[in-house]
Amino acid sequence: MDLSSAAAPLGERLKAAGQSVAVVESSTGGLIAASLLAVPGASAYFQGGTVIYTRRSRHALLQIDKDVVADLDPGLEPLAGHFATRVREILDATWGIGELGIAGPTGSPYGHEAGTSAIAVSGPITRAITIETGSANRAENMQRFTEAAIRLLGDVLEEAGRGSGADGTLSG
Repeated sequence: MDLSSAAAPLGERLKAAGQSVAVVESSTGGLIAASLLAVPGASAYFQGGTVIYTRRSRHALLQIDKDVVADLDPGLEPLAGHFATRVREILDATWGIGELGIAGPTGSPYGHEAGTSAIAVSGPITRAITIETGSANRAENMQRFTEAAIRLLGDVLEEAGRGSGADGTLSG
């Protein structure tokens, strides 16, 4: 999958609706943001993004204290959802994407196997998924997690479009 090609329709949809997106990612290492930024005109919808690879970066860049996420299992959907919401709030975006995972080749200290990623989109509609590739191939997993994040954003934008007015905002 050519990620810039996959992201191009999403960029067009975001621009047409006057919406924006912000990204916080971990195991994809910036590939989600890079995919969205590879689309010409991305400055019309891309608010920014960050790679939060450590607890220190999560605290500094998302302003999250460990007490706030103490009850959330690292690497799973509720935490990815919390991160997506925080980046959306901080960067004042319509949509936030949060990704946390274990690209490999080894698993995490929290018991998650390599090839596991939780991805969330937060906004007018919120969704989260877990990807389990069953692979320890780091580069391949990073690519597959990124593809899943782009697909999830596309699915949520499509759903929002079905329940929206002409300007792309949700009704009701």
